[in-house]
Parts: sequence; structure tokens; C-alpha cells
Amino acid sequence: MSDPVPPRSVSRRSVLRLLGGATAVALAATTGTAASARAAAREPAAGPRVEGLLAQLTLDEKISLLHGATDPKSLGQAGYVPGVARLGIPPLRLADGPAGVRVKQRATALPAPVLLASAFDPELARRYGRVIGHEGRALGQDVLLSPMVNLVRTPYAGRNFETFSEDPLLSADLVAEEIKGIQGAGLIATVKHYAMNNQEKDRETVDVRVDEQTLNEVELRGFEAAVGAGARAAMGAYNKVNGVYACENKELLTDILRDRWGFEGWVMTDWYAAHSTVASLTAGLDMEMPNSRYFGAALKKAVQDGGVSEEYVDRSVRRVLTAMDDFGLLDGSAPPRPRRDPAAGAAVALEVAKAGATLLHNKNAALPLTGEAARSIAVVGPTGSLPFVSGGGSAHVIPDHADSPLDAIRSRAGRGARISYALGEDLYGRPLPKNALSAGIAPEAQRVAAGKTWTYDGTLTVDDADEWTFVIHYSGTRPRVLLDGTELFPVVAGLAEQFAGGLVSAAPDGLAVRRKTLHLSPGGHRIEITAKGGDTGQTFRLRRVTGATRAQDVAEAVRAASAAHSVILFAYEDATENQDRTTLALPGHQPHLIEAVTAANPRTTVVLNTSSSTAMPWLERTAAVLQMYYPGQEGAAATAAVLFGDCDPGGRLTQSFPADDDSHPVAGEPRRYPGVSGVEEYSEGIHAGYRWYDAKNVRPLFPFGHGLSYTSFAYDDLAVERTGDGLDVAFTVRNTGRRAGIDIPQVYVGPSPDLRLERAVRVLSGYRRLALKAGESRRITVRVDARTLSSWDPRRPGWVLGTGRRTVWIGASSRDLRLRTTVAV
Repeated sequence: MSDPVPPRSVSRRSVLRLLGGATAVALAATTGTAASARAAAREPAAGPRVEGLLAQLTLDEKISLLHGATDPKSLGQAGYVPGVARLGIPPLRLADGPAGVRVKQRATALPAPVLLASAFDPELARRYGRVIGHEGRALGQDVLLSPMVNLVRTPYAGRNFETFSEDPLLSADLVAEEIKGIQGAGLIATVKHYAMNNQEKDRETVDVRVDEQTLNEVELRGFEAAVGAGARAAMGAYNKVNGVYACENKELLTDILRDRWGFEGWVMTDWYAAHSTVASLTAGLDMEMPNSRYFGAALKKAVQDGGVSEEYVDRSVRRVLTAMDDFGLLDGSAPPRPRRDPAAGAAVALEVAKAGATLLHNKNAALPLTGEAARSIAVVGPTGSLPFVSGGGSAHVIPDHADSPLDAIRSRAGRGARISYALGEDLYGRPLPKNALSAGIAPEAQRVAAGKTWTYDGTLTVDDADEWTFVIHYSGTRPRVLLDGTELFPVVAGLAEQFAGGLVSAAPDGLAVRRKTLHLSPGGHRIEITAKGGDTGQTFRLRRVTGATRAQDVAEAVRAASAAHSVILFAYEDATENQDRTTLALPGHQPHLIEAVTAANPRTTVVLNTSSSTAMPWLERTAAVLQMYYPGQEGAAATAAVLFGDCDPGGRLTQSFPADDDSHPVAGEPRRYPGVSGVEEYSEGIHAGYRWYDAKNVRPLFPFGHGLSYTSFAYDDLAVERTGDGLDVAFTVRNTGRRAGIDIPQVYVGPSPDLRLERAVRVLSGYRRLALKAGESRRITVRVDARTLSSWDPRRPGWVLGTGRRTVWIGASSRDLRLRTTVAV
């Protein structure tokens, strides 16, 4: 994959900001671009091309650049901003990420960012971004609505798979490099969701209350790194922060983002996240998406009535045009749009999936599969035969292809291997039995012609009391199904319909899927179905899963497990935007399936295709647990490669896994999550993620940084040297096993004794990803910078170096700490 020439990396605005102070003021004054020295230092002017265009734009044209509109040639992207054709200003097309380019066309479906992050490899993050940047331009896009850098704060958050980590340093490192990759390929990156959008529940209304130290030390570090990496767009969050909506929060949008960090791009809303016109614009918001409710006619009226100066409009237009100019979109200097390179994208997708694969548990070296264990395998679970590519919502990408894990395992096991398969958990249901319906017509694969309506009004007879899950598959408009007068599949307004999930919301043949579970009593139940053909016709199926069919599926899985030497059981959790999880347990009846299969065959490996941490009451019954998250289009090949030992599982956890629903930072604390009376309190302070487990001395199921290898490593010869305001931490890593492997040694630093501020027991301060051959040793030095050694003091306000004698640990996780020393800072 060849990259175009990257955008102009240093704009005139950047020069002014880098010069700083009096020099910036003097330069601005000599060119006549500043109304005052103070204004020049705070808001450096754009280049002559942008200023020339601004002078020619009418008020209507300026406003048209500050809100979304309908794309007359939609490519299926998320947003569109019309240009001004008469002045040669092109439109902007904005596509969702974060694991590929989300349009109507096929694209490389990369592993979820949480899997990328598990590799602890910033350079890999840059190449991941480069694939997205290249493909975004090839697919006709100008702006990527990604990456997401909000921290993993609660294990229930529905978008944890879309972001990186619970740790500020790791998140900052990765988002910076991914942005460099995206923008180096010529696509404008949008860091999101600024700020404190750490849950989906009540995300549009919740008021996040957070103290200044926590805000700066925990959540904002990743956004600051994104600005430092040159991100040219930012997306404001839905939620409020300390009583003010994020998209009209001056402290966030101006005081911190622009005045403190020097952000030079533009800020857009999340979709439908605008709440005002004048307050938002003057606070620092530049663009409303995807429509013009507040930044269209209302903005024009506010300017004409004197409610807001047109200078604010000019300021926002200048920010948008300057970013476009720096990417060559105004003068035609942007390189021609490249062709897609699916092979190169697939290669990176495979590499990332293998690098982030995290082996959580491996009893008696059950993995890798060798000998008889590799020749006699039962594959169990719906996601063993169906590729689980991505989560739902704006993260869902139409992949170039996606292989079945079962096929990949069969291919890797080779000829002569005995590979069986059992469904175990039915996602899509079985046809309703004809003899249970009064008219004897099963609504299976019904085709309704355009303009026609198909109806059914009859009785469903149930022999025994049972739990029924009704499953409807459909194209076009969803059919209405009423059972005893209650609608089973009502259409829900808003994003809940649009973002319904990545796997279970669609059947293998592409039909949309919805479910409803309820208990039915014996006897007759009236069932009414109405399906309308609409303009193009309608296909639908109505199916069911019952306790009886579920028992049959589990029994089949147990038989397959008993007949095989080893079992690979695929478990899933289908997360999506706009909804949080309600429990850490696997959904449906999967825990029972795992218990039944492991009882039949203890040589069972569970492969998790889940979004975040998962409770595992069945853990000790298993032989191994491999966390693959949402592994992208090459996930099957990557999973097989790890299972059979073709590569070492290279990932480490970027979030702590709680033991259960009662043992994590927001457990039993409704004010922390999901909030009480619309207010969510970050009362844990700076103790996010593993810091909370350390502060409270709570043992997680698996700690931050945990991950096993197929070999073993030892650390020794720790030496720490002060260098300026930072530290150089040197130590030796040795592969003590019999095969090559991946290790990720981590550096943690304890608190300063001199600061009268809230302090963590220890924080991740550096890390290194290493590939070592059997018996190989390597001396490495990890740099710990001054920022990591500092705390935010709200009394100054500002960063304060934590001086005094501080403890330095080297560990394989936040709890597996093997070397220790102290150093004076």
C-alpha cells in the first residue's frame, strides 16, 4: 500500500503557535492579520488563501460550511458538509470508524481498537491508522470520525471495544500514533468524544461531575496527545461536564483545547448533540452535525439580530477551511485518490489480530494444540461457524470477506484430523412447527410482493410451559407480530434501531433480525402477523428458540465434546453503540453451555469474542481461555494461528477484568454509574481501572497488563537513572523457555511523598513489546517522562513534578511485579 504525500504538517497557524509570545504577536502584526496583539497570540490567522475565500463568502455560504446536510451522491457515509462550488470549495464527506471505513461499500474490517491496544505497540497503531486513512480516501471520504480515546471506566459501557484502555498513558500513546497514520495517508482524523463520554446509558443527558485533578490526569491525557499528534478535528460529546453540555462547554472547547493545548482544527458535535446556537458558537463549537437545527437558519437570524457577531462565524469557518487547506483540498494539491489495496489491508488486519490475541488462562499447557489435541477437535458455539467480525453501531464495517473459524481450524488441522461441529446456542431460531399453528402455515421465508400485504391471524398452541424466544428475520419494513395482543417487535425511535448490534442483528443471509423472549403458558395463544411489501417487496421469517430446542442444542454439543480429544468453544457478546451491558456474564444461556461442555470434556478452550471484561464463574473448569475481542475480517485465521501455536499470543489486557458484578470500581455505587437523577459522579477520582483495585486492595479476575505466552520470561538487573525531569529505567529481559515468544514488560512508578494531592498506589509509566527467541536476552531502557511523574494541582493550576523518593517496579502486569527499586526525583 503506497501512501500519498502527507498533508502540510506545519501550517502558518502552527508557526505562530510554535513561535509563541511576543514573537507570534509581532509576526501577526506585521502581516496585518491581527486585530490586536492579544487576539493574534490566542487565535492566529489563517493563510492568504483561506482569508481570501473568507472575504468572498456570503453569510449564507459561511453558515453552510458549519453544519451537515443531505449528500446528493451519498456513499453511505455518516455525514456531509456541502462546499461552495462558485469559489472552488469542495464538499466534505465524513465516515464513521473506528475499525475501518463505514460506508455502503466493502472495506477492510480491522480488529476492534481494544484488540489493537492489547498489542501495546504504538508503531502498529500507526500502521492501523494508515490502512484506514488510505481506504478512506480511496472510498471517497475526507474526514474520519475516529479514533475514540475515552477511557474504559465501567465494564458495562457499550463502546469499550471501540476505544483503547483504562490507562491514560497507553491510550495517549496509541491515539497519537493512529492519528499520525490516518492523517499521513491524507484523511482528516477526528478525535472523539470530547469529553467524559464513558458510558452509553443516558449519554445524551447525563451530567458528569468530575474534579479538576481527575479530569486532567485521567480522561484528558489522550485528547491532549491527539492534539499534539496534529489531529485536525474533534467531536464534542453528548453528555454534560460539570453542568454544561460538552458541545457548549467553554472550559473544554476553548480554555483547555485551544488556549492550553493549541488545537488548530475544528470541533463538530456528535450526531444531534447540539443544544444551542449562540452559547455553543461562542464557547468554541464550530460545526453542527448532521443537520442545521442550531447552526442553520437560527445562526443566521442570531447574526442578523445582533445576538452574536459574525466574527464568531468567521472564526469557525476559518478553522474548517484552514484544515482543508492544509490537506490540499482547497487548491487541488491533494494527491489523487488512491485505489484500495485489499491485500495490504488484510495483511495488517491479520497482524493486529494475532498481535492483540490475549491468552488469559492456560492450565497444564493446554495450548497450543499439538499431537492428538490438534487432530481430534470439537468446535462448539454459533460464532465457531459464523465469523464475528465487529461490534455494532458506527463501528460496523462491511468486510471484504470473513472466514468461519471452523473452516480456519479445519484448514489448519489438515487432512486426517477429525473436526466436528455443534451449534450449542441457537442465535437465529428454528421454524415454527406447522402443527402448532391453527392454519398450518409456518411463516418461513415468506415473500410479499411490492405493494401487497400478507396477513395471518390464528392460534399458536403450546403444549408445555416454556421460555420462548421469538426471532424475526426480515427485509424492508419490519412486519408487525402480535401475541395475545402484545406487539413482539415494536420499532423503537432513535439510534436503538440503527445501532442494534454487529452479529445478532443480522442473519447470515443479510436479513435483519430482532428477538423477544417471554414465558408462555400451555394452551392457545392468538398470533397476528402483518407484513407489507412496500416499494420493493418484503421477505421475512418468524422463528423460535425454546427451552426444549435449547436443551437439544446443548445435548448435541455435549455429545460432540465427549467424542473429541479437545474442544474449542466460541463464546460471544454482541455490544453496540447506544446501549450498555447490564451484566458481566455472557449473554443468553452460554454459561450453562460452557458448564455442560467442560463437564463432558475438561480439555476445553473458550475463545471469547466479547467487547470488554467478562465474568467467568466457569473459569476453573476450562483448560484455556483466549480473548480475541472483535477480531476483524481476518479473525478466523488469527485465532487458528494462535490456537495451533503458529504464533505466540501477543496481547495483554488493557483493562482489568473484575471477578464479578460486585467487585469493580462502580459496583454498588449508582452515583458513579449509571448516575442518580441525571448526575454521574466520578467519585473514584484518579483511581480509574487498576488504580482502584490497588487502592482498595481488591483482587481482579485478571489484572491490567495480564496475558500469557507459550514460553516464559525473566527480568533482572534493574537500574534507574535520572535524566532531566524524567527517568531512564534499564533492565534485562530473558526468554527462559524453549520457543520464541512475545513479552511486554511494564514499568510502574509509585507516588511522590512530597505532593499533597490524591495519588495512586502506582501508575503505568512505560512498557516495551519484545519478540525474543528461546534463550535470548535483551537489555532495554524504558523512558519515563516528566508528565508521567507529575500530578495536576488545581491550586496552581498546572502540572507539578512529583519529587522525592519514588518506587519503580518492573512487572508482567499491574499485579505481577517482579523487580523493585527506588530513585530520588
